Amino acid sequence: MRNPRILVCSGSTRSGSYNGRLVALAAKRLAILDAEVTHLSLKDYPLPVYDGDLEETGGVPENAKKLKRILQAQDGVFLSCPEYNAGITPLLKNTLDWISRVKDPGEAYRNKVFALGAASTGSFGGMRGLIGMRTILEVGLGAMVLPQMVSVAKAAGAFDEKGDLTDDRLSGQLDRLVDALLRATRFEMSH
Repeated sequence: MRNPRILVCSGSTRSGSYNGRLVALAAKRLAILDAEVTHLSLKDYPLPVYDGDLEETGGVPENAKKLKRILQAQDGVFLSCPEYNAGITPLLKNTLDWISRVKDPGEAYRNKVFALGAASTGSFGGMRGLIGMRTILEVGLGAMVLPQMVSVAKAAGAFDEKGDLTDDRLSGQLDRLVDALLRATRFEMSH
């Protein structure tokens, strides 16, 4: 059986983003375990704010179509989701919404295994945003989301100069999440 293809993506495009660091670390750990990793930045796929009138007059933007094709080529996805006011980022929500509007054949979200993480400077570690992300993916888009998540609180001091997590407990959580993502993805690939 071929190695799983895993997309890693942050819901933040901010330079120096802690969620970007978490995604980079997840990508490194996935690659060590022989996953074929695609590291995607939403900055490379700008989209207008979703508007039904815009869709009606101009159709779905080409970048949404490209993103759907990229998603369709994956077996699993690791998303790191910043928390904005106890919810997910407008960038991530808008991207998910536009991709869902692409009518090309095939599913973007179903038959994929999603793993969720977050890094936040606050003490909740982005957990409130993760709960919202899970609802959108599972209920709204029909995706399979792993029950375990990784939540990095006080992220300003959570990473060392190499990009690794300084807390062994959190590092272990990330390892277990990456392992669960690969196991679930391999299981789905075999059925």
